[in-house]
Amino acid sequence: MTTRVLLVVVPFALLYVSLFVGRFYVAPHDVARIIASLAVAIPQDWPDSVTTIVLQIRLPRALMAMAVGAGLSISGAAFQGMFRNPLVSTDVLGVSAASGFGAALAILLDRRLVELQLIAFVFGLLGVLITYLLARVYRTTPALMLVLSGVIVGAFFSALLSGAKFVADSEAKLPAITYWLLGSFNATTVRSVATIVPAIAAGVAGLLLVRWKLNVLSMGDDEARALGVRTEWLKGIVIACATLITSAAVSACGVVGWVGLVIPHVARMLVGPDHRILLPATLSLGASYLLVIDGLARTATAVEIPIGILTSIIGAPFFAYLLRRTSATWQ
Repeated sequence: MTTRVLLVVVPFALLYVSLFVGRFYVAPHDVARIIASLAVAIPQDWPDSVTTIVLQIRLPRALMAMAVGAGLSISGAAFQGMFRNPLVSTDVLGVSAASGFGAALAILLDRRLVELQLIAFVFGLLGVLITYLLARVYRTTPALMLVLSGVIVGAFFSALLSGAKFVADSEAKLPAITYWLLGSFNATTVRSVATIVPAIAAGVAGLLLVRWKLNVLSMGDDEARALGVRTEWLKGIVIACATLITSAAVSACGVVGWVGLVIPHVARMLVGPDHRILLPATLSLGASYLLVIDGLARTATAVEIPIGILTSIIGAPFFAYLLRRTSATWQ
């Protein structure tokens, strides 16, 4: 019971902390009053610049970090259950590579940020659609075929991305492509939150609605069909929801690795393998984790660190620890 209470409280506590932590310090009580002023009339005795920092810069960024962390984590947990493979993550079907190429193409074409996000989002959906169609065998989509098709599609779009880097202007566009691929929330605005977060929320809601069926699907296709589960429909729903989440996340902040791979394992250690509890737990842990990472990214040094670097530096050693601790049994 204590664990569940903490999983609910910690993300919101970290959200509050993220609003007053930064290079420009804002007192916690001022943050509380600024937030309260949205609902009730409070005499303003703080500068307008503080309100702008809290409501227009830090709050959208924190909400986006929470949404992306929660979405990538629950997608990774759903994929690990569907594929019955602890090494599966959100980019297994090629969505990250496809979205990355879409963003690089938008940068080459000098598109605006909103257009870049839209193009990256569409290419992510397109990449997974190609993977799904390639994996279809006699009206079924075997897990092995999905993984192999994802490797093929991911390699293809990675090659296109390399080609985009090769032809990019080395003075301006190549650094922009490279920085975007490393991941960052510094371009987050109220508008981007209003467009990206609902898409992630829709995918999360879809996965939560079918989470109990993932327990059956994780037993194997034959066992699931014997218990009356329409496995192909369920796989399609899981893939569609996870793709919607991942495409939206990558279009918002670039490629963020290891979140969808490591966080589900941490949640499994805390609450067990039951997807009815596991998926909500990954939401909380993923949101909390990326809030902490984003806080480190913008405060650890004078120059903001791309979050993709931090998630890899932290995620890879932790995954190695999990590997040794479980002796590769993942029980």
